[in-house]
Amino acid sequence: MASVSVYNIEGKEVGTIDLNDAVFGVEVNEHLVHMAVVSQLANKRQGTQKAKTRAEVSGGGRKPWRQKGTGHARQGSTRAPQWTGGGVVFAPVPRDYSFKMNKKEKKVALKSALTSRVEEKKFIVVDEIKFDEIKTKKFADILKNLEVSKALVVLEDGNTNVELSARNISDVKTARTNTINVYDILKYNTVIATKAAVANIEEVYA
Repeated sequence: MASVSVYNIEGKEVGTIDLNDAVFGVEVNEHLVHMAVVSQLANKRQGTQKAKTRAEVSGGGRKPWRQKGTGHARQGSTRAPQWTGGGVVFAPVPRDYSFKMNKKEKKVALKSALTSRVEEKKFIVVDEIKFDEIKTKKFADILKNLEVSKALVVLEDGNTNVELSARNISDVKTARTNTINVYDILKYNTVIATKAAVANIEEVYA
């Protein structure tokens, strides 16, 4: 089992925690991690871009001049692609970019991403983060104490004050254990998780 230090919100080490190898110590499958990131980005795409082909632009029904004898190149329509106001060759049309991964693949990809963060020593466990009020400065101080800037902070359910306190800090994103994803884990330099959140992750994904 991988063992990592546990810190308090002052940035002081207060103990250690053994991480479940079934979640945080798997063999990293780079192919599935890549697929998960591409899938997530592809599923975000609207795919609503559209341009008209020569069949869809208005006008151009009549041949602009006779075939021979004018000195001009032959033309069949004023709405051909080479004309101003003509249609677009191979014009983009609305399409769906999304593709699916099965549940087992998603699970392996997530475990691989978490494992890579632990191996790179970019996974920090905090004993508890609780706020009585919404206070952005207080959350910023925690990051400063932990010497972290760009971070994904994983919290247990119901920790609304902390989530709202972190909302206005750039380069910081909060997530609950049921909303973490491969893209966010890899996007941010460090993953910070509370002990309760780690327990929830191990319970769901082990």
